[in-house]
Amino acid sequence: METRLARYNKENKIIRAVEKFSTKRLIIITVHVLFASLIVLADDLSYAAKISLFAFLSAMTLWVGTKIPAGYVAVSLILIIIFLKAGEPELLYHSFGEEVIWLMLGAFIIGEAIKDSGLADRISETLLNRTKNKHVMIRSLTYVLCISAFFIPSTSGRAALSLPIVRRLNSYFSEKEREVLQVSAPVIILMSTSATIIAAGSHLIGVGFLETSTGKSISFVQWLIWGVPFALTISLLSLFVIKMMLWPKKAPNIISHQSEKRTSMSQLYQQKRKQPMNNTEKRTAGLVILLIISWMTEPVHGYDIAFLTMFGAVLFMMPVYGVISWKQGIGAVSWNLILFVASATALGRVLVDTGVVAWMETEMIGVLQLFAGAPEWILVLLVLIVTVTSHLYITSHTTRAIVFIPALILFGQTIGADPVAIVFISLIGMNYCITFPVSSKALLLFYEEEDFTYDAKTLLKISLVLMPLYIFVMMVYYFTYWQWTGLSF
Repeated sequence: METRLARYNKENKIIRAVEKFSTKRLIIITVHVLFASLIVLADDLSYAAKISLFAFLSAMTLWVGTKIPAGYVAVSLILIIIFLKAGEPELLYHSFGEEVIWLMLGAFIIGEAIKDSGLADRISETLLNRTKNKHVMIRSLTYVLCISAFFIPSTSGRAALSLPIVRRLNSYFSEKEREVLQVSAPVIILMSTSATIIAAGSHLIGVGFLETSTGKSISFVQWLIWGVPFALTISLLSLFVIKMMLWPKKAPNIISHQSEKRTSMSQLYQQKRKQPMNNTEKRTAGLVILLIISWMTEPVHGYDIAFLTMFGAVLFMMPVYGVISWKQGIGAVSWNLILFVASATALGRVLVDTGVVAWMETEMIGVLQLFAGAPEWILVLLVLIVTVTSHLYITSHTTRAIVFIPALILFGQTIGADPVAIVFISLIGMNYCITFPVSSKALLLFYEEEDFTYDAKTLLKISLVLMPLYIFVMMVYYFTYWQWTGLSF
């Protein structure tokens, strides 16, 4: 016969089990059931496409809604796709042959070399000694990152070079303040991409489609006229929004001796900054300059940025003449992040391979055609909504341009719009990609970096504000400055 104590313990176990099944878990399960129901009703999608789309949406939900490691989620869902016969095992194996993987490997090694040589400390100390005001310091870093868009034609390259500087500046900020620094750096890198035609490969691809389809083009100077004011405006607004949302209210604005945490090592860095550059720093600076020049001249020599980055990484680790050892370089790589990026990239690629992206493109362009006779402001808004949100389901910047630009040129020709305006506005819209870490290589370089504090939820919260702001600023620019300078549908 069951005793009262035994019944009490059994009831307690049931209560604890129910409590563990939290509201949050119930919401996540409900979202998954809703996704599955909607996808099953999509008759135009094949079995493989439905499984792939569900896996992708599941990954996005779990990345934002749970604390499960992002890499574990991505790898697990790739394995599920293969297990359910919606993909071949090569989907997993070939993911490590992606350009972005080798680009990130090289970026981690180069960042370690810049840090180990003392060059990052020299640059950060220069920023620190120009001002003791934290806000001015972050704003100065913003200007530096914006200027870098004119010289480094890769968001990943700019992120790689800024990472050791941000890591060095971390010691002068509190934990909450560091979150602002760590989020704002990659966001500003992405927002400033619109400044110049060479700042992203997608720009060149889009202009190439424009030339092939219509015979028209956008010159380097014309892009500068249209892009620089917008890039600077949206970069400063983004910094303002991030600080407004994340900056602790009672944090002191001035760096004090206590907040600086200046140890004897920090004092050594200050003394070192006043001294001439040593041979290691000169060698590092020289290799970085050569790397930047090689990035800028990619159209001339034909070697892609990932290859050049790995080539530079090998030079940095070269015996005797290098800056760091092979062991140091390999040890600096965040393999957790590499696994995550490889799997997340595969998740994005399988959407293209199974026809999900083509299906989405057809559905969206079909909807756009319904508004062919609509007022100009509605047409502009529709193009912006499609392009700005495209990063949510196509994670590769280049792929977004390849998929959408030809269709949008065709749409522009259908409604009698200037294809130059369509392509430029579409490419600027596609430059927005900060909702999830997987949306951009620059975000991924900072995501899960050791001692960095921001997570996927932080990006999502910021994006809920920045995305409509980005569209609004583009609308304002279109109906004012861009039209005054000759850009119009």
